[in-house]
Amino acid sequence: MSGTPAPHPRKPERFPGFDALSQSGAWDPVTAEVVLSRLDPFGDLIFFTDAEQATALALTDQLLDQQGDRLVPVVAMIDTRLGRSQTDGWHYADLPEDAQAWRASLAHLDSDARRRDGQCFAECDRGEQAAIISAIQELGAASWHGLPAARVWSLWTRYACTAFYSHPLAWNEMGFNGPAYPRGYKNLGINSLEPFEVRDTQPANDPVRATQP
Repeated sequence: MSGTPAPHPRKPERFPGFDALSQSGAWDPVTAEVVLSRLDPFGDLIFFTDAEQATALALTDQLLDQQGDRLVPVVAMIDTRLGRSQTDGWHYADLPEDAQAWRASLAHLDSDARRRDGQCFAECDRGEQAAIISAIQELGAASWHGLPAARVWSLWTRYACTAFYSHPLAWNEMGFNGPAYPRGYKNLGINSLEPFEVRDTQPANDPVRATQP
């Protein structure tokens, strides 16, 4: 199965008018430089091949539901980390080091897709992509192409979420105004807002609340 995904509609804003970058003047210079540099265009790939990039884009789109506009350059950020060996400083003993594990797991994704649909993972429609990665997640600690499936899932989500939630455009989606240093906070307490914060217009859709009994 193949096809071009339909344009992904933007979700209604939960924090209308909020812009984390408007608070950059309150950050210390070093922090501001680090955060604002994440808005700079990324150059050529330094780790992924073109084929691996396509597979990684399709994978992270599934994990983060960011397809269509791709506001946060997740794969480019992962590529930079792996190319510069900027890992977390550890890896699972039963999984290769991160760079090797990424290459192997992306190749296995394409292998699964070709076996199921006769084409690489990026060329499958979104439903098929979701089915493929869901099957991997459901394996738990069992082996997937000789790798512990749960460890691979952890690798993917760890890198994807670290990239996504380090970007100020992602902060806008959750009303996070960025680093608190050196300004700090003065209005402490549940539902207490700072003057620069915006109240959530869709509290019923809070994913944290949705998981609570």
